[in-house]
Amino acid sequence: MNRACLFAVLCVLTTLARAQQIYPPLKAHAGPAWFVDVAGKAGITVQNVNGDPQSKRYIVEATGSGVAILDYDRDGWPDIFLVNGAFLPAQLKAHTEPAPTSHLFHNNHDGPFTDVTAKAGFTATGWGQGACVGDYDNDGWDDLFVTQYGANHLYHNNGNGTFTDVSVQAGVAGSGGEWGTGCAFVDYDRDGKLDLMVANYVHFDLDKTPVPGEAAGCTWKGTPVMCGPRGLPSAPNLLYHNEGSGRFKDVSAASGVTRTPGHYCFSVTTLDYDEDGWPDIYVACDSTPAILYRNNHNGTFTDTGGEVGVALNEDGREQAGMGSTAADYNGDGHIDLFKTNFSDDTATLYRNHGDTTYSDETFAAGLGVHSEALGWGAMFADVDNDGWPDLLVTNGHVYPEVDEAKLGATFREPRFLYWNQGDGKFRDISGTSGPGLTEPLSGRGLAIADLWNDGRLSAVINNLSDRPMLLVNEAHTRNSWLALRLKGVSSNRDAIGARVVLRGTLEGKAHTWVDEVRSGSSYNSSSDLRLHFGLGASPALSSLEVRWPGGERETFPVPVLNRVAELSEGMGTPVAARH
Repeated sequence: MNRACLFAVLCVLTTLARAQQIYPPLKAHAGPAWFVDVAGKAGITVQNVNGDPQSKRYIVEATGSGVAILDYDRDGWPDIFLVNGAFLPAQLKAHTEPAPTSHLFHNNHDGPFTDVTAKAGFTATGWGQGACVGDYDNDGWDDLFVTQYGANHLYHNNGNGTFTDVSVQAGVAGSGGEWGTGCAFVDYDRDGKLDLMVANYVHFDLDKTPVPGEAAGCTWKGTPVMCGPRGLPSAPNLLYHNEGSGRFKDVSAASGVTRTPGHYCFSVTTLDYDEDGWPDIYVACDSTPAILYRNNHNGTFTDTGGEVGVALNEDGREQAGMGSTAADYNGDGHIDLFKTNFSDDTATLYRNHGDTTYSDETFAAGLGVHSEALGWGAMFADVDNDGWPDLLVTNGHVYPEVDEAKLGATFREPRFLYWNQGDGKFRDISGTSGPGLTEPLSGRGLAIADLWNDGRLSAVINNLSDRPMLLVNEAHTRNSWLALRLKGVSSNRDAIGARVVLRGTLEGKAHTWVDEVRSGSSYNSSSDLRLHFGLGASPALSSLEVRWPGGERETFPVPVLNRVAELSEGMGTPVAARH
């Protein structure tokens, strides 16, 4: 081929590439954010199924499903797993299409994704709720746990693009009677193997559950609606200890996890709230106080939620918690908590004071502005890389009846983006940050990732009985960033539970960035295991310290910015033990 022909071919290929590009360049809009939904262009079009899309007769049809982000083929590009539900037996006659399954989408690196569900082995159908990611056997390939109404599933990553369901032989399928919701892999005893925490909602028996308006707890604002969770039998949470060799042991009772009974639980967020080097577990619960399992360092936990101030709101009132997320929102070096709640209430922001206590800062921080929405998935995410974690929240009601009965809410609701001002306060910029936030849908699961390794955090949302969303931020920013992938050696391979502390200056002032590697969180979802730090326009980092899950500390040279860097345990400079 001569040079002229080669140039012509390259021009054509370049034109095609530009025409097929699904996400616009960074300079398309001014900051802080302009989110656009590109799921359709990206090939992520699977319909979420959770019973009847028009009428939610039973509560299992209304809670929706989560999202998991994992690099299942270890190519350095995050992939997407969308949990899916099913139809009730009486609804199957009206649906002749193939039974719904959860879906795995492979990241093609250039924008679109490829549905590899069948190839990967995700062919089972069931009422999926949540998902969490972790390399439980330390073979270097991330595995996937999926909670369900019914038996749960542990999918082992075979390292060749396929997964095998090993739930029964691993001992984590459960009895089938519990309704699993949130989950998280966590090495709670620091032995180098990932254990598994599973939240449960209720014991749900379709044949014994009343229909709308038939019993107490089956009306809302005078309108007959589906029943629950009050009036339905609660189900205890579960903790599985990793015994090695692919086996887990149920230690729920022995660990003290079941000593907090009578709760209807959803999301699981792990964090070291008291900064003692041992992971604790926060669980958002519906219509009952939230739970904070403090790690006692001996294989047991104590619920300290009420004691430290994160079980109730500032009025001492229990809330209907759905999703939760953790980050240091005010730059004081301590991990704070945020929880979404039912409508006619606000979400709750708990500030960590660094002395093992929290306070409700919701209204002081400017987050008490929306009481009409019903919140679900939520994640702290620095959407403009200015060094301050923002908040992205999905919303959507559980009762379709709210539209026709005019009950002060809508079934499909917009998403919220709260921009962190850097002074302990947030500003609601949802209405001016792009059509991806304002289009009303009934959102549920939410996961965050830098899907194309370009420093922009995108959001994947699973909407109830609807299409998913892939929100890309088109806004231009000159701010720098740093992403870290931590690799455990003596610790668990994914370094889940590791704590990273960056020190330097942010816009000329001394600043500390703190975050932890965690599985789970949001609403029954699991975001990218890589840590993402926005650094502002003129960053000057002076130190990077990692406290590994086993408790050892190391310092590392500050990597080149605006890159994804990998840090391996044992390759840094050890830090003397602190007492």
